[in-house]
Amino acid sequence: MSLLTNVMDHSLDDGYAEAAARTKAAGGTGLPRTLRARLGLAVGLVLAALVVTVGAAQARVAAPVVAKEREELIDRIDRETETADKLEKSVDQLRGDVSTRQREALKQSGGSGQADLVGILSGAVDVHGQGVKLVVNDAKEASTGGDGNPRETTGFSDTGRVRDRDMQRVVNGLWESGAEAVSINGQRLTALSAIRAAGDAILVDNKPLVPPYTVLAVGDGQRLSTRFQDSADGLYLHALQENYGIRTAISVEDDLRLPAAPSVIVRTAEPRTEKGTS
Repeated sequence: MSLLTNVMDHSLDDGYAEAAARTKAAGGTGLPRTLRARLGLAVGLVLAALVVTVGAAQARVAAPVVAKEREELIDRIDRETETADKLEKSVDQLRGDVSTRQREALKQSGGSGQADLVGILSGAVDVHGQGVKLVVNDAKEASTGGDGNPRETTGFSDTGRVRDRDMQRVVNGLWESGAEAVSINGQRLTALSAIRAAGDAILVDNKPLVPPYTVLAVGDGQRLSTRFQDSADGLYLHALQENYGIRTAISVEDDLRLPAAPSVIVRTAEPRTEKGTS
């Protein structure tokens, strides 16, 4: 209330009041005294009013044009978005067709046993069987490091976030422990798969994943689990759990089902030649 009373009692700043008093005492009104000055002020006011009026008129005239251009731009965006969706759908269909042809080619090359093995190892076919289910998740109170990256590149910080390098070590450890096929959150890994980071997100073959990260590995279940946990990468994951709160859970499963990789890219190939017999 005292602030409101002060504002009401002193609505005019003291400095302005003193300046006005000095001007009044000097006999000045603050307006030009000469005719030329008054005419100049009048002309200036007229020009200012004219500029404001012309600007308002132009804005009013241009408003329908701007609205029309905006509608045309929105329509163009909608058309291009629809075209992009159709192209993406076509790409998915072609990718599926290519994958199907690759699987058929694998079945036709050599004996069926060799073809099945090649298809499993290359990720070209879906697989199922016993194996290991490993769930890796951020700490309950995970935070972000000072530079915006989970656990800075120089050593560890107590952010409790799972990094791409952590998942790389987990996957490599499973391969080395005898896994025949591996997937992360339903994304099948191949020999050409890449696990990278984009900001705080982990990408597998350029597809972002969100925690928790469920890793499925087909192989000799109990033996695979034991070998992985005793390996350097398994001990590394255990150290993350003990020191930084990373949550992990591993279990042996009787029947795991892993999808085929979306597409299998062959970088180099040589024609198969049949050796003649004498």
